Amino acid sequence: MVDELYSGDLVAKLLGIMEGLYHLEDLDALLDQVLLQARRLTAADAGSIYLKAHQVLHFSYVHNDTLFSPAGSHKYVYASHTLPLDNQSLAGYVALTGESLIIDDAYRIPPALPFTFNKSFDEKSGYRTRSLLAVPLKTSREKIVGVLEVINALGEQGEVVPFTEKDRLILNYFAANAGAAIERARLTREVILRMIKMCELRDPEETGAHANRVGAYAAEIYHRWSLNQGLPPEEIKINQDLLRIAAMLHDVGKIAISDLILKKPTGLDLEEFTVMKFHTILGARLFQNPDSDLDVMSGEIALNHHERWDGSGYPGKIEDICRDQIRLGEGKRGEEIPIGARIVALADVYDALGTKRSYKDPLPEAEILEHIREQTGRHFDPEVVRAFLEIYDVIVAIKEKYQEEPPTSLFCSLTL
Repeated sequence: MVDELYSGDLVAKLLGIMEGLYHLEDLDALLDQVLLQARRLTAADAGSIYLKAHQVLHFSYVHNDTLFSPAGSHKYVYASHTLPLDNQSLAGYVALTGESLIIDDAYRIPPALPFTFNKSFDEKSGYRTRSLLAVPLKTSREKIVGVLEVINALGEQGEVVPFTEKDRLILNYFAANAGAAIERARLTREVILRMIKMCELRDPEETGAHANRVGAYAAEIYHRWSLNQGLPPEEIKINQDLLRIAAMLHDVGKIAISDLILKKPTGLDLEEFTVMKFHTILGARLFQNPDSDLDVMSGEIALNHHERWDGSGYPGKIEDICRDQIRLGEGKRGEEIPIGARIVALADVYDALGTKRSYKDPLPEAEILEHIREQTGRHFDPEVVRAFLEIYDVIVAIKEKYQEEPPTSLFCSLTL
């Protein structure tokens, strides 16, 4: 069995998979690929990932080919629940002990074992979990960062069969390498959120929750928009990976704007609003590495997310954003605006209208949707609005997952 595991073809396949994982920048995109590849390696119908943080397990990603079609709703990805780090649940036991588990029938776990299977998802969805394989996600230093579960191995005729010891060996090897990639991606996400926290010290509106929501909205809107446009799957995967991160950084230029403007409790006058417009240019200046796809997209979004489909936005057409003296130009219109910025324009406005600010209360959801419809073809790209409305259930799930946190002290706000 070990010889089979380390056969040349399988090793080459695993190395190719790991190489692909290390090219992914965004945590959610990485989790999606980790779960997809784990299921392919074990012929599993479904699966989930829990990540460990603050001594609990956070539900972080899910696949289910029986229940979710590739072009269907992603709302289950944004479900939010945790498990205690103890041996009473399957995932908790694996995270606590560092041991993998094979279960032939999740409904017939011997009562002598400490853990049980939670049937609540099956009962809500009508799914039937039978075979299950759970392995710890470990880093190269043997630190457990989470648990990977694959569910319902499928035989040649599509019937559910038990996972094998070979499946366990392969998945343990894969999970050990995937754990290191996940730790790297989590560090990237943490650094970005720390940058947002720095901005929050200057601008109370620029919170980590807002950045997470806008990033997730943008990634999901882009996914549906790109499917509607018939883009190739590989292009979709690459751009969606970059877009979530770039969207989170859309307002980072505000850190260079005066506190008198950022923290003004009432609306801005014309002169103040003109100064505020320059946050787009100042933000774009932070991303000047043309050899980095992430820098290119981040710069495009920072610069253009306040442009409007009808050309009435800002900062407009500027020949060189790095000049000392800059005059705002004629607004870009239509497809002159990069697609990432057109998507973030909608995601940012949707979130801002539904969030309480020092100078306003949140609008009711029906009024926000009516505003978006009214601004279709004016502020917003009609195809982007179409994609947004088609995945509105996912938008709501994201909004529920990333709630605003209560204000914290300076010290706590810097601690993630």
